[in-house]
Formats: sequence, C-alpha cells, structure tokens
Amino acid sequence: MDEGNPAAEAMAVANGRILAVGSRAEMEALAGPGAKRIDAAGKSVLPGFIESHLHILLGAAELGHLQLFGVKGFDELSRKVRDFAAANPDRPVLQAQGADYTILSEAEPVTRHHLDRILPDRAFVMSSPDHHTMWANTRALEMAGILHGRKLGPGNEIVMGADGLAEGELRESEAMGPIMALTGETRLRLGMTGGEPETPPTPAERAADRAVLLEGLKHAAKHGITSFHNMDGNAYTLELLSELRDEGKLLCRGRVPFHYKNFMQISELERASEMSRRFDDEWLTSGFVKLFMDGVLDSWTAVMVEPYADRPDWVGEPLFPADEFARIATEIDRRGLQIAVHAIGDGAVRSVLDGYEAAQKANGRRDSRHRIEHIEVTTDADVPRFAELGVICSMQPPHPPGSQGLPLEPTVSRIGRDRWRLAYAWRTLKDTGAHVVFASDWPVSNVDPILGIQSAMIRKPWAEGLPDHSYSLHEAIAGYTVEGAYTEFAEASKGRLKPDYLADFVILSHDIEAVAPEALHEVRPVLTVCGGTVTYEA
Repeated sequence: MDEGNPAAEAMAVANGRILAVGSRAEMEALAGPGAKRIDAAGKSVLPGFIESHLHILLGAAELGHLQLFGVKGFDELSRKVRDFAAANPDRPVLQAQGADYTILSEAEPVTRHHLDRILPDRAFVMSSPDHHTMWANTRALEMAGILHGRKLGPGNEIVMGADGLAEGELRESEAMGPIMALTGETRLRLGMTGGEPETPPTPAERAADRAVLLEGLKHAAKHGITSFHNMDGNAYTLELLSELRDEGKLLCRGRVPFHYKNFMQISELERASEMSRRFDDEWLTSGFVKLFMDGVLDSWTAVMVEPYADRPDWVGEPLFPADEFARIATEIDRRGLQIAVHAIGDGAVRSVLDGYEAAQKANGRRDSRHRIEHIEVTTDADVPRFAELGVICSMQPPHPPGSQGLPLEPTVSRIGRDRWRLAYAWRTLKDTGAHVVFASDWPVSNVDPILGIQSAMIRKPWAEGLPDHSYSLHEAIAGYTVEGAYTEFAEASKGRLKPDYLADFVILSHDIEAVAPEALHEVRPVLTVCGGTVTYEA
C-alpha cells in the first residue's frame, strides 16, 4: 500500500518498526543470527487492518449472546430461543442479537405477544442487526418498569399499543436503557452514554471487565486487526485498555472517544480534553468526541430532508437541533479535538455538515479531519461538501441492503426509489476527492475486514440505472489501511508497509490478488503482528 513501492518480496522488522522492505536477499543481509524468519510461502502480507468504527466492549459482551442473523420465521426463532434458554438457566435476562426487522415475515411486525409465546416466564430481548431497535417480551418489560411506557427524550420511543401497554418494540438507546440495566453488563455499556461507573468497581469487577475486553481484542486480532477506532467511549474504557497493556495483553492499538449525549451540558467537553491529555501515545489515544445526530432507517429514526417514502408524514426527529449541534461542534473544534457523528439520513448528514462549516467559520480552517459515520443517504447538494470541508466519510461495506445476507426490505422502501442512487454512495463520494474510510460497526456487522473488502467489491445496484458504487481490490484494502491511518492522523506511521512505519501487519492464507472477489471469504489471516509482536497465529 506504498505508492512508491507497491509490492516487495520481503520485509525486515526490528524494535516494533519496519526496518526495510525489498528483495529477500537484501533482507537476509540485514538479519543477524538471532533473527526470526517467517516464510509467507508466496501468500499476501498486508498492513494490519485498521477497523475505523467498532464498539469493542459491546462486541466482546455479545460474543456470548444468542445470534439470530439469518433466522427466518416464528418456528425457527422459537427453537433457537428455547434452546438458548435451556443452555443458560441462570442469566437474569436472555439476550439475542441480529434479529431482522422482518424476522417473522415482511408483513408481520414482532410484538411482545410473539415473544411471550416462545418464552413467557423469563425475561427475553432481541436486538436488530443495527442495534437501534429491541423487542422485549412482557416479563422483560415488567421487570424494567416500562410495560406502561415512560417519557423519553427526542428520537427515542417505546411503541405503545391500543390497550395502553407497550407493544414490545423499543427504539433507540434511551428506550432500551431500563432493560439493559437488568443484564449485568451496565459497566460495559457506559461508553454508549459517555458515563463513568457511579461507584468505583472493585478489583474483581475490573478484572472481570478486562477479561471481557480481552476476548474482544482477541477476536479483532484473529481477523487481522491491529488498530481500532472505538465509537463509544469514556475514561473507564481507556483505563481498562491501559491495565491490559500493563499486563502485556493489549493486542491492538485503540482510539477511544468521549461520547457526548444530548442531555449533557457543553461544559462536560472538558472531560474529552482531559481524556486526550491522559491518553496520547502509539498504543492508546483519545482525541475525539462521538455524537449521534439520528437513528436508523428501518425504525424511521433516521432524519430525512424529505419524508420517508413509506411514511409520507414523517422525516424523523434529530437528537440535536441544528443550531445546538453547530454550537457544540464549534466548541469541540475550538478545543482542537476531532468530531465523529453518527448521521444516517440525508437530513442528519446536512445538519452535521452545516455544523462543521459553522465551526470552520468561527475558529478558522484547520486540518480537523472531522468525520461523519454511515452516510446511508445524502443529497446532490451535499455530495461536494465533504471534500470542500475536508470531512471524512466513514462508511461500512457490510451495511447496504443485500450485503452479507441482509434483506432489501424494509430499508429500500423506507428510502424510496428517488433516493436510491445516493444511498450508501461510496463511489460517488470518493470520486469527489473526499476521503472514504471503511469499517464494520461491529457488533452491528461481522468485524472481519476481508468480508468488508469482499462486500465493497461485489456490491451490485438494486435496480437498473443506478450507479455502481463497488470498489476495486486495492481501493477496498486502502479503505481498511491507508484511509484508516489518515483518519486518525497517523498516515506517517501506519497503514502501509514502509521503512520506519510501525510493524503492524497480517499474513493471509492466500495471494489475495489471485482470488476471485466472490471467493474472498475463503481468505483468512494466519498471522497477525502488532508492534512487532505476534497477536494471533492460526
């Protein structure tokens, strides 16, 4: 991935950095008698993957949950849930992940009554793949105290039935919060609210949280990941990572933001500055603030410029009014911090771009590299603004409907045909000169960068006449390496195999350039190295 030296035969590593790249004979001349030699046997060696948008603690916690991705129909759902319940008799709340919005059928929405038929006497909840909707049975709603509803902030909803009781569908984090408080995973989820533990965790509790986090790091390293950008965060997450480093168990380099929520006061941004002062080295950094501007398309919580195609009276409700976001963005930018904002609908994307423009006008233009996460729909008017404002497009190849087994519905009907050409518009945005970085949003999607590369290459339009947004192999690899490094201001030290760069690399099971795109899922990491240390070996 080095333009000046795009391919080489061998590489020498010393003291955690790349010493040289060139021919085998040249590298052998550098190797002393104690050097360790690794023969990749003609297979590909790539820069370590940089996962630019994941949730490391949430993903780690969910490794032990029931996985429902691909399950269809009430009977299969019932069998999976009952088997999981029988195998986990002591869990206070049974949790499942990856339930399609159309898991029963394209016409029948899930309610608590469906889940009661499966499991009436134990609390059970299941989340959609995007993690923005949860369905709960009556027992879970009762235990959480929300069967009769509850007042919530903008953009959150407990869907109520005609009988005055909750239907079982919970939209967005505030609606789900009372149930998540019952699961025993509260500390692991505090990064989603920007909160810290109310009482200092005991040594045993910290050790338990580190153990969960370590499983997440092992999972990342197994997939060739050497750096990650977390997309929820607090000081506690960084402290746990730092403790793992002290134990010699930090398998990936991490960036963790301060997560700013709409119920906070702007003065709390001092916490973001403090996190950035405390953690700023080659292994652990902060330096940015994460916010949510909207929700997701499938639950009508994404914010649109024009109404939803299948709900013509609704454009969604922003989590921050546009003027308030501009004020917050200006203050974050003034502090010299990067900003990353979840914005899926074209209305949310426009508000974030407006906020970044306001920050530039107030503070002066600098190399801020502010980000927008997802950008699932945008408009013709806003397409050129990313490059003009220097905004990074952080996008996820596994997310478009039809990718990695995702159904087309209900998403494409929510968007509407008139907006399809600018939905998940990686190619259109890249062609403007904007930086496009790729990631998975794990645990929303499989963390595997190779599956992401495949998804970017084999994506097909939903209908005739739509643009082709697919990427070439090298463009897709760059999205997980070169662009990831640029996004974190580290393009001079990682993302390429180049002398003096960090010794972060992955050896694959195949020559990736010789594998057909349709077969890329067969390519596996066989060795991951971070900082010159082996972090995974098949």
